[in-house]
Amino acid sequence: MPKIKTYKGAAKRFKLSANGKLRRIKQGKGHLKRRTPKRTKRQFDKLLTDNQNSHKRQIQRLAPYLKKK
Repeated sequence: MPKIKTYKGAAKRFKLSANGKLRRIKQGKGHLKRRTPKRTKRQFDKLLTDNQNSHKRQIQRLAPYLKKK
């Protein structure tokens, strides 16, 4: 049985916590933040947990060898 290819975009955007929960970065972090308040910019640094099983299954399909960190 050959290995399954990982979708690199999904592997870069998502991480698994030590407990197996899905962690993700907030969208909108990239650019166009000149007029954004500092408080809002700081909130981009936090990882959000995603507890929906449907999302977890979908990411597991896209990145089957996702590492726990």
